Amino acid sequence: MRFDVKVMRDGGAVTRLALDASDSQDAARLAKAQGYAVLSVRSPQTLRALGRRRHAFPLGMFAQELLTLLEAGLAMVESLETLKEKESHPERAQVLSRIVASLYEGQPLSQALAAQPEVFPPLFVATVRASEKTSDLPEALRRYVAYQGQLDVVKKKLVSAAIYPFLLLGVGSMVVAFLLLYVVPRFSRIFEDMGTNIPALAKLLVRWGGFVNEHGETVLIVGGALATLFLVWVTRKSTHAWLLAQVSRIPAIGERVRVYQLARFYRTVGMLLRGGMPILSSLSMTSELLHTRLRVRLQLAAEGVREGRSISQSMEAHGLTTPVALRMLRVGERTGQMGEMMERIAAFYDEEIARWVDWFARVFEPVLMLFIGAVIGTVVVMMYFPIFELAGSIQ
Repeated sequence: MRFDVKVMRDGGAVTRLALDASDSQDAARLAKAQGYAVLSVRSPQTLRALGRRRHAFPLGMFAQELLTLLEAGLAMVESLETLKEKESHPERAQVLSRIVASLYEGQPLSQALAAQPEVFPPLFVATVRASEKTSDLPEALRRYVAYQGQLDVVKKKLVSAAIYPFLLLGVGSMVVAFLLLYVVPRFSRIFEDMGTNIPALAKLLVRWGGFVNEHGETVLIVGGALATLFLVWVTRKSTHAWLLAQVSRIPAIGERVRVYQLARFYRTVGMLLRGGMPILSSLSMTSELLHTRLRVRLQLAAEGVREGRSISQSMEAHGLTTPVALRMLRVGERTGQMGEMMERIAAFYDEEIARWVDWFARVFEPVLMLFIGAVIGTVVVMMYFPIFELAGSIQ
Protein backbone atom coordinates (compact mmCIF):
# COMPACT_ATOMS: atom_id res chain seq x y z
CA MET A 1 0.00 0.00 0.00
CA ARG A 2 1.29 3.44 -0.86
CA PHE A 3 1.48 6.10 1.88
CA ASP A 4 1.98 9.84 1.68
CA VAL A 5 4.62 10.80 4.26
CA LYS A 6 5.23 14.42 5.22
CA VAL A 7 8.87 14.75 6.29
CA MET A 8 11.47 17.39 7.17
CA ARG A 9 15.04 17.46 5.92
CA ASP A 10 18.08 18.31 8.00
CA GLY A 11 18.03 21.86 6.66
CA GLY A 12 14.48 22.39 7.86
CA ALA A 13 12.80 22.04 4.44
CA VAL A 14 9.45 20.20 4.48
CA THR A 15 8.64 17.81 1.65
CA ARG A 16 6.47 14.78 0.90
CA LEU A 17 7.39 11.20 0.04
CA ALA A 18 5.27 8.49 -1.59
CA LEU A 19 6.34 5.19 -0.01
CA ASP A 20 5.11 1.61 -0.45
CA ALA A 21 4.66 -0.02 2.95
CA SER A 22 2.49 -2.56 4.76
CA ASP A 23 1.17 -0.01 7.28
CA SER A 24 1.70 3.55 8.49
CA GLN A 25 4.36 2.53 11.03
CA ASP A 26 6.34 0.73 8.36
CA ALA A 27 6.12 3.83 6.13
CA ALA A 28 7.43 6.00 8.99
CA ARG A 29 10.36 3.60 9.55
CA LEU A 30 11.28 3.71 5.86
CA ALA A 31 11.30 7.50 5.91
CA LYS A 32 13.43 7.62 9.06
CA ALA A 33 15.87 5.12 7.49
CA GLN A 34 16.40 7.65 4.68
CA GLY A 35 17.38 10.30 7.23
CA TYR A 36 14.12 12.25 7.38
CA ALA A 37 12.15 13.47 10.40
CA VAL A 38 8.57 12.22 9.98
CA LEU A 39 5.83 14.79 10.51
CA SER A 40 2.75 12.84 9.39
CA VAL A 41 1.70 9.69 7.51
CA ARG A 42 -1.47 9.41 5.47
CA SER A 43 -2.95 6.30 3.91
CA PRO A 44 -4.73 6.24 0.51
CA GLN A 45 -8.11 6.03 2.29
CA THR A 46 -7.31 9.17 4.29
CA LEU A 47 -6.10 10.94 1.19
CA ARG A 48 -9.27 10.09 -0.71
CA ALA A 49 -11.40 11.35 2.18
CA LEU A 50 -9.41 14.59 2.33
CA GLY A 51 -9.71 14.92 -1.43
CA ARG A 52 -13.46 14.84 -1.15
CA ARG A 53 -13.45 17.58 1.45
CA ARG A 54 -11.00 19.74 -0.46
CA HIS A 55 -11.07 20.82 -4.04
CA ALA A 56 -10.90 17.79 -6.30
CA PHE A 57 -8.19 17.74 -8.92
CA PRO A 58 -9.81 18.58 -12.30
CA LEU A 59 -8.61 15.51 -14.19
CA GLY A 60 -10.64 16.20 -17.33
CA MET A 61 -9.38 19.77 -17.57
CA PHE A 62 -5.82 18.58 -16.92
CA ALA A 63 -6.00 16.07 -19.78
CA GLN A 64 -7.51 18.66 -22.14
CA GLU A 65 -4.93 21.35 -21.32
CA LEU A 66 -2.02 18.91 -21.56
CA LEU A 67 -3.32 17.71 -24.93
CA THR A 68 -3.55 21.31 -26.19
CA LEU A 69 0.03 22.10 -25.14
CA LEU A 70 1.42 18.89 -26.65
CA GLU A 71 -0.38 19.54 -29.94
CA ALA A 72 1.09 23.06 -29.91
CA GLY A 73 4.58 21.52 -30.02
CA LEU A 74 5.68 21.78 -26.39
CA ALA A 75 7.65 18.92 -24.85
CA MET A 76 6.15 16.81 -22.07
CA VAL A 77 8.11 18.35 -19.19
CA GLU A 78 7.68 21.85 -20.61
CA SER A 79 3.93 21.35 -20.89
CA LEU A 80 3.62 20.15 -17.29
CA GLU A 81 5.77 23.01 -16.02
CA THR A 82 3.52 25.43 -17.90
CA LEU A 83 0.43 23.95 -16.25
CA LYS A 84 2.13 24.14 -12.86
CA GLU A 85 3.07 27.81 -13.32
CA LYS A 86 -0.44 28.86 -14.28
CA GLU A 87 -2.08 26.88 -11.46
CA SER A 88 -3.22 29.15 -8.62
CA HIS A 89 -4.47 26.41 -6.28
CA PRO A 90 -1.59 25.29 -3.99
CA GLU A 91 -2.64 21.63 -3.70
CA ARG A 92 -3.05 21.20 -7.45
CA ALA A 93 0.28 22.92 -8.04
CA GLN A 94 1.91 20.43 -5.65
CA VAL A 95 0.44 17.54 -7.64
CA LEU A 96 1.97 18.90 -10.84
CA SER A 97 5.27 19.62 -9.08
CA ARG A 98 5.55 16.01 -7.96
CA ILE A 99 4.90 14.82 -11.51
CA VAL A 100 7.58 17.12 -12.93
CA ALA A 101 10.06 16.02 -10.25
CA SER A 102 9.42 12.36 -11.09
CA LEU A 103 9.98 13.04 -14.80
CA TYR A 104 13.30 14.76 -14.05
CA GLU A 105 14.27 11.62 -12.11
CA GLY A 106 13.81 9.60 -15.28
CA GLN A 107 10.48 7.98 -14.47
CA PRO A 108 7.89 7.56 -17.24
CA LEU A 109 4.74 9.65 -17.01
CA SER A 110 2.53 6.66 -16.16
CA GLN A 111 4.71 5.82 -13.15
CA ALA A 112 4.65 9.44 -11.98
CA LEU A 113 0.86 9.45 -12.20
CA ALA A 114 0.52 6.06 -10.49
CA ALA A 115 2.46 7.42 -7.51
CA GLN A 116 -0.54 9.65 -6.74
CA PRO A 117 -3.52 7.24 -6.76
CA GLU A 118 -5.66 9.69 -4.78
CA VAL A 119 -5.57 12.04 -7.80
CA PHE A 120 -5.17 9.87 -10.90
CA PRO A 121 -7.47 6.83 -11.17
CA PRO A 122 -6.13 3.51 -12.52
CA LEU A 123 -8.09 3.99 -15.76
CA PHE A 124 -6.26 7.21 -16.64
CA VAL A 125 -2.91 5.73 -15.65
CA ALA A 126 -3.55 2.67 -17.82
CA THR A 127 -4.45 4.89 -20.77
CA VAL A 128 -1.16 6.80 -20.44
CA ARG A 129 0.82 3.58 -19.92
CA ALA A 130 -0.63 2.05 -23.09
CA SER A 131 0.25 5.19 -25.07
CA GLU A 132 3.88 4.95 -23.95
CA LYS A 133 4.21 1.73 -25.92
CA THR A 134 3.16 3.49 -29.13
CA SER A 135 4.71 6.91 -28.31
CA ASP A 136 1.38 8.60 -29.07
CA LEU A 137 0.32 10.31 -25.86
CA PRO A 138 -1.78 13.03 -27.59
CA GLU A 139 -4.02 10.39 -29.19
CA ALA A 140 -4.47 8.66 -25.82
CA LEU A 141 -5.36 11.95 -24.15
CA ARG A 142 -7.75 12.74 -26.99
CA ARG A 143 -9.52 9.42 -26.46
CA TYR A 144 -9.73 9.97 -22.71
CA VAL A 145 -11.11 13.50 -23.10
CA ALA A 146 -13.74 12.23 -25.53
CA TYR A 147 -14.56 9.34 -23.19
CA GLN A 148 -14.94 11.65 -20.18
CA GLY A 149 -17.03 14.08 -22.20
CA GLN A 150 -19.44 11.33 -23.27
CA LEU A 151 -19.81 10.15 -19.68
CA ASP A 152 -20.44 13.71 -18.51
CA VAL A 153 -23.19 14.14 -21.10
CA VAL A 154 -25.04 11.08 -19.78
CA LYS A 155 -24.56 12.17 -16.15
CA LYS A 156 -25.85 15.66 -16.90
CA LYS A 157 -28.98 14.22 -18.49
CA LEU A 158 -29.62 12.06 -15.43
CA VAL A 159 -28.98 14.93 -13.02
CA SER A 160 -31.19 17.31 -15.02
CA ALA A 161 -34.00 14.78 -14.96
CA ALA A 162 -33.65 14.35 -11.18
CA ILE A 163 -33.50 18.03 -10.20
CA TYR A 164 -37.21 18.82 -10.54
CA PRO A 165 -38.50 15.71 -8.65
CA PHE A 166 -36.05 16.34 -5.80
CA LEU A 167 -37.09 20.01 -5.74
CA LEU A 168 -40.73 18.98 -5.49
CA LEU A 169 -39.94 16.57 -2.67
CA GLY A 170 -37.95 19.20 -0.81
CA VAL A 171 -40.59 21.93 -1.08
CA GLY A 172 -43.40 19.51 -0.31
CA SER A 173 -41.59 18.22 2.78
CA MET A 174 -41.00 21.76 4.03
CA VAL A 175 -44.67 22.66 3.56
CA VAL A 176 -45.81 19.54 5.43
CA ALA A 177 -43.30 20.23 8.22
CA PHE A 178 -44.55 23.83 8.48
CA LEU A 179 -48.13 22.64 8.77
CA LEU A 180 -47.37 19.97 11.37
CA LEU A 181 -44.96 22.01 13.49
CA TYR A 182 -46.48 25.52 13.30
CA VAL A 183 -50.06 25.58 12.00
CA VAL A 184 -51.49 22.40 13.55
CA PRO A 185 -50.35 23.21 17.12
CA ARG A 186 -52.20 26.54 16.94
CA PHE A 187 -55.35 24.95 15.53
CA SER A 188 -55.22 22.32 18.28
CA ARG A 189 -55.84 24.99 20.92
CA ILE A 190 -59.07 25.93 19.15
CA PHE A 191 -60.20 22.31 18.85
CA GLU A 192 -59.60 21.55 22.53
CA ASP A 193 -62.67 23.62 23.46
CA MET A 194 -64.85 21.55 21.10
CA GLY A 195 -64.61 18.46 23.29
CA THR A 196 -64.88 15.05 21.66
CA ASN A 197 -67.35 16.03 18.96
CA ILE A 198 -64.74 16.06 16.19
CA PRO A 199 -63.73 13.42 13.62
CA ALA A 200 -61.20 10.73 14.60
CA LEU A 201 -58.53 11.98 12.18
CA ALA A 202 -58.89 15.49 13.53
CA LYS A 203 -58.39 14.12 17.05
CA LEU A 204 -55.00 12.78 15.93
CA LEU A 205 -54.02 16.27 14.80
CA VAL A 206 -55.21 17.73 18.10
CA ARG A 207 -53.09 15.25 20.05
CA TRP A 208 -50.10 15.96 17.84
CA GLY A 209 -50.57 19.71 18.23
CA GLY A 210 -50.81 19.38 21.98
CA PHE A 211 -47.64 17.29 22.07
CA VAL A 212 -45.75 19.90 20.00
CA ASN A 213 -47.01 22.69 22.26
CA GLU A 214 -45.71 20.89 25.33
CA HIS A 215 -42.45 19.48 23.91
CA GLY A 216 -41.63 21.83 21.03
CA GLU A 217 -37.90 22.06 21.71
CA THR A 218 -37.58 18.29 22.03
CA VAL A 219 -39.42 17.78 18.72
CA LEU A 220 -37.13 20.24 16.95
CA ILE A 221 -33.96 18.67 18.40
CA VAL A 222 -35.06 15.12 17.56
CA GLY A 223 -36.23 16.19 14.11
CA GLY A 224 -32.93 17.96 13.39
CA ALA A 225 -30.96 14.96 14.61
CA LEU A 226 -32.97 12.56 12.44
CA ALA A 227 -32.54 14.84 9.41
CA THR A 228 -28.77 15.00 10.01
CA LEU A 229 -28.53 11.22 10.38
CA PHE A 230 -30.55 10.79 7.20
CA LEU A 231 -28.22 13.10 5.25
CA VAL A 232 -25.16 11.24 6.58
CA TRP A 233 -26.75 7.91 5.69
CA VAL A 234 -27.65 9.06 2.18
CA THR A 235 -24.11 10.28 1.42
CA ARG A 236 -22.43 6.96 2.34
CA LYS A 237 -21.21 4.70 -0.45
CA SER A 238 -22.70 1.64 1.24
CA THR A 239 -26.10 3.37 1.14
CA HIS A 240 -25.71 4.07 -2.57
CA ALA A 241 -24.90 0.41 -3.18
CA TRP A 242 -27.89 -0.70 -1.10
CA LEU A 243 -30.25 1.70 -2.88
CA LEU A 244 -28.94 0.56 -6.25
CA ALA A 245 -29.55 -3.06 -5.27
CA GLN A 246 -33.12 -2.24 -4.20
CA VAL A 247 -33.85 -0.27 -7.37
CA SER A 248 -32.39 -3.07 -9.49
CA ARG A 249 -35.06 -5.41 -8.14
CA ILE A 250 -37.82 -3.33 -9.72
CA PRO A 251 -38.47 -5.11 -13.06
CA ALA A 252 -38.76 -2.12 -15.41
CA ILE A 253 -36.27 0.20 -13.71
CA GLY A 254 -33.81 -2.55 -12.76
CA GLU A 255 -33.23 -3.50 -16.38
CA ARG A 256 -32.48 0.13 -17.26
CA VAL A 257 -29.98 0.36 -14.40
CA ARG A 258 -28.30 -2.80 -15.69
CA VAL A 259 -28.12 -1.41 -19.24
CA TYR A 260 -26.68 1.87 -17.92
CA GLN A 261 -23.91 0.01 -16.09
CA LEU A 262 -23.18 -2.14 -19.14
CA ALA A 263 -23.02 0.95 -21.35
CA ARG A 264 -20.39 2.54 -19.09
CA PHE A 265 -18.54 -0.77 -18.96
CA TYR A 266 -18.50 -1.22 -22.75
CA ARG A 267 -17.41 2.38 -23.33
CA THR A 268 -14.50 2.06 -20.89
CA VAL A 269 -13.33 -1.31 -22.21
CA GLY A 270 -13.60 0.00 -25.77
CA MET A 271 -11.41 2.99 -24.96
CA LEU A 272 -8.77 0.79 -23.34
CA LEU A 273 -8.77 -1.68 -26.25
CA ARG A 274 -8.36 1.12 -28.77
CA GLY A 275 -5.48 2.40 -26.68
CA GLY A 276 -3.66 -0.94 -26.95
CA MET A 277 -4.56 -2.60 -23.62
CA PRO A 278 -5.03 -6.41 -23.64
CA ILE A 279 -8.61 -7.61 -23.26
CA LEU A 280 -8.09 -9.38 -19.92
CA SER A 281 -6.40 -6.35 -18.37
CA SER A 282 -9.19 -4.12 -19.67
CA LEU A 283 -11.89 -6.36 -18.20
CA SER A 284 -10.14 -6.50 -14.83
CA MET A 285 -9.59 -2.75 -14.71
CA THR A 286 -13.21 -1.86 -15.44
CA SER A 287 -14.87 -4.32 -13.07
CA GLU A 288 -15.39 -1.54 -10.46
CA LEU A 289 -17.89 0.13 -12.81
CA LEU A 290 -20.35 -2.74 -12.30
CA HIS A 291 -22.60 -3.69 -9.42
CA THR A 292 -21.43 -6.54 -7.20
CA ARG A 293 -23.55 -9.18 -8.92
CA LEU A 294 -22.47 -8.08 -12.38
CA ARG A 295 -18.86 -7.88 -11.14
CA VAL A 296 -18.95 -11.57 -10.22
CA ARG A 297 -20.33 -12.40 -13.66
CA LEU A 298 -17.55 -10.38 -15.26
CA GLN A 299 -14.93 -12.37 -13.37
CA LEU A 300 -16.48 -15.58 -14.70
CA ALA A 301 -16.58 -14.14 -18.22
CA ALA A 302 -12.90 -13.16 -17.97
CA GLU A 303 -12.08 -16.73 -16.96
CA GLY A 304 -13.88 -17.92 -20.07
CA VAL A 305 -11.85 -15.57 -22.27
CA ARG A 306 -8.66 -16.71 -20.53
CA GLU A 307 -9.59 -20.32 -21.37
CA GLY A 308 -9.93 -19.49 -25.05
CA ARG A 309 -13.61 -18.68 -25.53
CA SER A 310 -14.58 -15.66 -27.60
CA ILE A 311 -15.60 -12.41 -25.90
CA SER A 312 -19.15 -12.60 -27.22
CA GLN A 313 -19.60 -16.19 -26.00
CA SER A 314 -18.24 -15.43 -22.55
CA MET A 315 -20.33 -12.27 -22.19
CA GLU A 316 -23.49 -14.02 -23.36
CA ALA A 317 -22.94 -17.03 -21.08
CA HIS A 318 -22.85 -14.84 -17.98
CA GLY A 319 -25.58 -12.30 -18.79
CA LEU A 320 -23.37 -9.34 -19.69
CA THR A 321 -24.94 -8.65 -23.08
CA THR A 322 -28.20 -7.65 -24.66
CA PRO A 323 -29.46 -8.85 -28.06
CA VAL A 324 -28.09 -5.72 -29.75
CA ALA A 325 -24.78 -5.84 -27.90
CA LEU A 326 -24.28 -9.53 -28.67
CA ARG A 327 -24.68 -9.05 -32.41
CA MET A 328 -22.36 -6.04 -32.43
CA LEU A 329 -19.74 -7.94 -30.41
CA ARG A 330 -19.80 -10.72 -33.00
CA VAL A 331 -19.30 -8.16 -35.76
CA GLY A 332 -16.37 -6.69 -33.83
CA GLU A 333 -14.78 -10.13 -33.54
CA ARG A 334 -15.13 -10.75 -37.28
CA THR A 335 -13.71 -7.37 -38.27
CA GLY A 336 -11.04 -7.15 -35.57
CA GLN A 337 -12.37 -3.78 -34.35
CA MET A 338 -13.65 -4.83 -30.94
CA GLY A 339 -12.71 -1.56 -29.24
CA GLU A 340 -14.59 0.59 -31.72
CA MET A 341 -17.58 -1.77 -31.65
CA MET A 342 -17.82 -1.62 -27.85
CA GLU A 343 -17.87 2.17 -27.99
CA ARG A 344 -20.68 1.99 -30.56
CA ILE A 345 -22.62 -0.33 -28.25
CA ALA A 346 -22.25 2.23 -25.45
CA ALA A 347 -23.37 5.08 -27.73
CA PHE A 348 -26.45 3.08 -28.80
CA TYR A 349 -27.53 2.46 -25.23
CA ASP A 350 -26.67 5.98 -24.05
CA GLU A 351 -29.22 7.31 -26.54
CA GLU A 352 -31.77 4.70 -25.45
CA ILE A 353 -31.25 5.54 -21.77
CA ALA A 354 -31.58 9.26 -22.48
CA ARG A 355 -34.94 8.68 -24.23
CA TRP A 356 -36.17 6.49 -21.36
CA VAL A 357 -35.10 9.01 -18.70
CA ASP A 358 -36.94 11.76 -20.56
CA TRP A 359 -40.11 9.62 -20.75
CA PHE A 360 -39.86 8.56 -17.11
CA ALA A 361 -39.42 12.16 -15.93
CA ARG A 362 -42.51 13.28 -17.85
CA VAL A 363 -44.58 10.53 -16.23
CA PHE A 364 -43.08 10.63 -12.73
CA GLU A 365 -43.23 14.39 -12.18
CA PRO A 366 -47.05 14.72 -12.44
CA VAL A 367 -47.51 11.62 -10.26
CA LEU A 368 -45.19 13.09 -7.64
CA MET A 369 -47.02 16.42 -7.75
CA LEU A 370 -50.35 14.62 -7.22
CA PHE A 371 -48.93 12.67 -4.28
CA ILE A 372 -47.49 15.75 -2.56
CA GLY A 373 -50.69 17.70 -3.21
CA ALA A 374 -52.75 14.86 -1.73
CA VAL A 375 -50.63 14.80 1.44
CA ILE A 376 -50.81 18.57 1.93
CA GLY A 377 -54.51 18.63 1.06
CA THR A 378 -55.26 15.87 3.58
CA VAL A 379 -53.55 17.79 6.39
CA VAL A 380 -55.39 21.01 5.49
CA VAL A 381 -58.79 19.30 5.25
CA MET A 382 -58.23 17.55 8.58
CA MET A 383 -57.52 20.94 10.17
CA TYR A 384 -60.55 22.71 8.72
CA PHE A 385 -63.10 19.90 8.88
CA PRO A 386 -63.90 20.45 12.60
CA ILE A 387 -64.46 24.14 11.85
CA PHE A 388 -66.96 23.20 9.16
CA GLU A 389 -68.67 20.85 11.66
CA LEU A 390 -68.83 23.65 14.22
CA ALA A 391 -70.33 26.08 11.71
CA GLY A 392 -72.97 23.51 10.75
CA SER A 393 -73.98 22.90 14.37
CA ILE A 394 -74.37 26.64 14.96
CA GLN A 395 -76.76 26.90 12.01
